[in-house]
Amino acid sequence: MADLEQREQDEQTEQSAALDSTLPGPTQTGRAVSIARLLHHECGLLLQLYKEKESFLSSYSPDGGRMVSPSPVPQEEASGEQRVERLHAALRQCLGLLHNVLLKEEEEWGEQEEDYETLKKNVRHRLEHLLLSTRGLLEGPDTTLEVTPDHQGTEEPDGAGGLFGLKVWTYRVLLELHHWADHAAETLHVFHTERGGGSRPLSRSYMKDQQLELLSPPLTLLLQL
Repeated sequence: MADLEQREQDEQTEQSAALDSTLPGPTQTGRAVSIARLLHHECGLLLQLYKEKESFLSSYSPDGGRMVSPSPVPQEEASGEQRVERLHAALRQCLGLLHNVLLKEEEEWGEQEEDYETLKKNVRHRLEHLLLSTRGLLEGPDTTLEVTPDHQGTEEPDGAGGLFGLKVWTYRVLLELHHWADHAAETLHVFHTERGGGSRPLSRSYMKDQQLELLSPPLTLLLQL
């Protein structure tokens, strides 16, 4: 319990630093950047906790490339909206992978350590909220984006690998989440800067979705920005 309390204290300190950093103002793009930064932070905590839980990972380097591969957009030609739309597609694939992790771990081991289970749920809620945010940045009269998990093309664990294979696959998923959360923070930061930090009216669907109970407690801080 002492380790968990210390971890929570460290998390609160890092979250405060992320929220106090110089860029997001009380704008839709600014809040999206803040959510992405918190997601990246929590993905890092979850990855660290999993490596502590599965000690063999300290000396293990997974094979294979990216598990998430949205349609490429030439960076030199892409507009800010196109880059955010590609990010949105990648985040949906990440959510699909995370849902598979939750399902398969529940099937094999049931409820696990409290701090690990809590972090997994926090990452899922944060990712869901970030998807609502990126959809709100892009939606218009002629644009409708899904926020549900995208399982199409996502990599499944190799059943022949048994429990070891499942643990390695889970580790790769957590690495993928951490990578795309970092990419989200960078992409949305650039998008926020391109828009000059200016505000944009929130779309009707975004306003409605904010009423959903997807926010874990630290996100209430974002509503005060």
